[in-house]
Amino acid sequence: MGIAIFTVVPVVLSIVMSFFDWPTFGEKTFIGFDNYAKLFTESPDFWPSLRNTAVFALLYVPISVILSLMLALALHSRIRGRAALRVLFFIPVVTPMVANVLVWKMMLQPQGLFNGLSQTWFGIELPNFLADPQWAMIMVVMMSVWQGLGYNMLIFSAALEQLPESVMEAASIDGAKGFRKLWSIVLPMVSPSLFFASVMTMITSLQVFAQPQLLTGGGPGNATQPLVQFIYNQGFKFQELGLAAAAAWILFAIIIGLTAAQFGAQKRWVHYEH
Repeated sequence: MGIAIFTVVPVVLSIVMSFFDWPTFGEKTFIGFDNYAKLFTESPDFWPSLRNTAVFALLYVPISVILSLMLALALHSRIRGRAALRVLFFIPVVTPMVANVLVWKMMLQPQGLFNGLSQTWFGIELPNFLADPQWAMIMVVMMSVWQGLGYNMLIFSAALEQLPESVMEAASIDGAKGFRKLWSIVLPMVSPSLFFASVMTMITSLQVFAQPQLLTGGGPGNATQPLVQFIYNQGFKFQELGLAAAAAWILFAIIIGLTAAQFGAQKRWVHYEH
């Protein structure tokens, strides 16, 4: 009953809403696929928000996965205090998003930490990152990578801890060292975790909302407005719930399509033990 009330009913209702002119107050009118057509042909912010979502995902997913894997590999070595370092890198994951964004926002302001250090050490005045269309999305990506780095790091760390010592010793005896050992032995053995992290990070990136909403408000202009923020604005700002529902289902279709493509491609590079 709980699943039906809080999951099935909202999903079905959102599908129905996407085929209606559905204001928050007033009469609801059935308009068929007009909401979908309006998004693709008449809405001035839909395509830019879709492009921004794609740019964010293309930057965020590889950077986040690669950096977290490198960090996990570095902490897998027998260094002192590695447990404390793992906790340190994981803290941003469990820290409230609002607090993290406010700290970054203060640091990125013209009077903030980054500009102050740049002027003190190098005599260079940095641009106003959050007000510059060329820099704003990069800052959103950087903040998001910092926020989520620890999650994937723990996934990879757990996978590395499960590597059989016998296999690693045999590889060393056979002369596998450095990058060759990493590429031929370690990465294939942790590829299931790498696949899981890639899929989850991709899904998360396509649903990005809090970071640009709190850091830049989607600006300057609409330079950092992702699709979820567009949906939020249509539904709660402009009271066009039908249009927002249609955009949400388009996003759902994109996520399902890309996830299915990743699952289809996993047979070529993911290696499971038998």
